[in-house]
Parts: sequence; structure tokens; C-alpha cells
Amino acid sequence: MIPFDLNIFPQVHGTFITGGSIRDILLGRVPTDYDITVTGDPKEFAEKMAASASGHIVEIGKPGQSIIRVLTADHIFDITSLSGISIEEDLAKRDFTINAMAYEVPSGKIIDHFGGRRDLANKIIRLVSEDIFTRDPIRLLRAFRMGAWLDFEIESQTQTTIRRHAALIRRTAGERIRTELFQIFTRPNSHHFVEKMDGTELLTAIFPEIDSLKGCIQNRHHLYDVFEHTLRAYFHLENILNDPGKFIPEMASELSRFMDDDIPALLKCSILLHDIGKPSVKTKDNSGESHFYGHARKSADMATVIGQRLKLSNRERQFVDVIIRNHLKPLFLYISHSKKSLTKRALTRFFIKYGDNTPYLLLHAIADIIAKNDPMDNINEEFLSFIRENLGNFFYKYKPKRKEPPLINGDDLIGEFGLTPSPLFKKILHLVQEAQLTDKATSRSDALELVKDFIEMQR
Repeated sequence: MIPFDLNIFPQVHGTFITGGSIRDILLGRVPTDYDITVTGDPKEFAEKMAASASGHIVEIGKPGQSIIRVLTADHIFDITSLSGISIEEDLAKRDFTINAMAYEVPSGKIIDHFGGRRDLANKIIRLVSEDIFTRDPIRLLRAFRMGAWLDFEIESQTQTTIRRHAALIRRTAGERIRTELFQIFTRPNSHHFVEKMDGTELLTAIFPEIDSLKGCIQNRHHLYDVFEHTLRAYFHLENILNDPGKFIPEMASELSRFMDDDIPALLKCSILLHDIGKPSVKTKDNSGESHFYGHARKSADMATVIGQRLKLSNRERQFVDVIIRNHLKPLFLYISHSKKSLTKRALTRFFIKYGDNTPYLLLHAIADIIAKNDPMDNINEEFLSFIRENLGNFFYKYKPKRKEPPLINGDDLIGEFGLTPSPLFKKILHLVQEAQLTDKATSRSDALELVKDFIEMQR
């Protein structure tokens, strides 16, 4: 059963492989990390094991709460001593039944006092005891993370207990919440678990800013209140990310190559928060029509505060800010296109301004638009066609042209026009770049003429 040679363990009574590795083995997976619980001295055990397995020892954790880690060529073993008088007492302190099993070495006996094997068979996440969340509130969120990763459902009584203790999550460090949350976001089925989190009030315990979205009625362009729209937008974005070929078949392979591993989670985080500023900016005109002027800016500002609270990295916060602050820009482009006033220059400026974030803004816009008036048969096909076309423009026209060498550089501005380096340099070179990308300048002489005209206009 155990996928490594047990002979590397010292032959002593009271050695147990515990926790998630047993769960994974029973699920047919091959773990690389193992938790080992011993009744004797864990350091002495680790030294003998390291010698037997040609490994080395690292001590991790806080003083008094350290773990002895043995690293071998293929595996990681974290070795601790029993904290209680028996392995059963230790397992009773675990979080969920599927993590509360042990394999006794060398007898080969599986110790399962809480029905872990039964819950594995039934694909259930069930708490071990009522106090697991008070002992460590991050387990409230971990229940959903495990559900999403294993595609298991959370047992009803466990959901009830989560609801009762949801507010405890606020005691947990932001970085721990971020880690669990983003692991949920990475999964292709995360919408289901975000909805379940809302049902237990854990979602609004983590994001109290979301609570005011519920019941915030929108205008005639929206079928749903802000919260329902948000969840639907999240759902459609996840579907697009899971199968881009269904929505934009021409771009599916390009998007797959272009998208970094962490982008889907950041996009889902962005769409979950993209309208959180709406309730605070809502106004009504004389006819009773609702308006949300400035909501993208307000939502981005609020998301920045949330990102700081969750200890997102600077890069992560910047990405979320760009998507939320500018999520209406693709719609504005489409409106100009519909009025036949969208110029190639305006589109190129959009590509230049948002750079590699352009495809992500466009994907966000698709999900946002679809979610205004679900079901799918109400989708604005003209808008979808517009987005498809401009994803193509970005990948097949703008990006190849962007790789072309610039027509002129700063040395040319000094040599040809006697200019000295200044903020004006950047403005001029940006102007030339824009002309090059829109084919208004195709040669060095074109670029120099453009600069000459620009300088004369400044006099």
C-alpha cells in the first residue's frame, strides 16, 4: 500500500504515517510529502532514518513546536512525536475525517476511528469534532479548499458548524486566508464552492464589502442585483477560462500559451470584486433610473484595501487594480465601434496602454456582459464578435508589430534635432511608436518628419 520502502524507518514500536498522505494513497495518488508520528524521540528517529535513506535533516518551525524534516531524493518526511497519550488522541485533534487516519508501521493496520474511509468513498468533507474551527479558524476556509481540490461535497452538519463560526475567520492572518482562497480560485469548479461559502456566510466574513451587493438593484441594463450579477459573471469567466475554445475558438491556443499559471486565480478574484463599489456610488435620476457613476474607480480603491488586508503581493494587487479600474473600457470601445467612431488609433492606444493585460480585460468583459442578462441565449453576439476580432488584432497584428525595432530612438532626437534628454523625449518616442503601430509611419524618414512637425507645433 505504501509507495516507498518502509525499511528506511527505524524498526521501533509506535511509528505511524498520518494525515493527508494516507488520504491520498487511499485515493490512488502518490504523495511526495509524509507526516510521521512517533512515540519516541523524533530527532533520534530522524537521524536513524536519514542515515538509512541517504537523506538529510532540517529542523523547521518555532522553538518548542519544531518539526524534524528528513529530505530524501524522492520524498519529504515531517516527523513529530505524539502530542497525546495515543495515536487515537492525536487523530482526534485533526480537522476532517479524511485527514484523521493513520497507518501503523510495521503492522500495516489502518487506524480510522472517525469514518475517513467511508467519507472518502462518499466524497464527503466532514469535521472530526465541533471545536476544530475554534482551535484554528483557517479550517473554515480549508474545508472549501479541500472540497474544490478533491471535488468533494461538504457534509451538511459541517456546513452548519461553519456558518455558526464563520466570523472567527477574521482572527486569521491575511496571508493564510489568501493562500487557501487562491487555491480555491485555481480550481475549475471554484464557482460552486464560492456559492457554498456564501451560503455559510463565510464569503462575507472574508469580504464584508460584498454584503452590501445583496439587494442592490441595478438599472434596466441588468436583470439581477449586483451580487447575483457578480456570481454569474464569476461563473461565466470560469467557463471561459476552462474552455476558451467554446467562446473564442480562433484564440483558444493563443490564450492558453499566453496565460501564466496564476492568472486565472487573479482574474477570478478581480471579477468577484469588480462591482463592490456600486452600492456606495448609486444614485437615481428624476425618472427613477439608477446610475453608478465612478463605480469602477471606487471598486478598484476598495479592492486595493482588501488586497492589503489579504497580504497580496504588489504584482497581484496591481493586476487586480488594472482589471477592476478599467473593466468598462472594452464596453466603451464597443460603443464607439457601434457608432462607427472607433479609429485604429484609438484601438492601438488601448493595446499600448494595457499591454499584456489586454486579453484579460477582454475576457473579463465577455463574462461581465453575459452576466447582465443570463441565460446564455441572450448573449450580445455583436459584442462577442467585437471582442473576438480584437483579441485577434492584439495577438496577430499588434504583438508582432510591437516586436519590430523602433523607427527612431533617443540618439536620433539628439543628433537630428539637437534635443537634450527630458520628459519630452518620452512623449515624442511614444508618439512615433503609436504612428508606427498604426502604419502612419513606416520608415525612419516618416518618423523624422513626424517629429519635425511635432516640434514645430510646440513652438
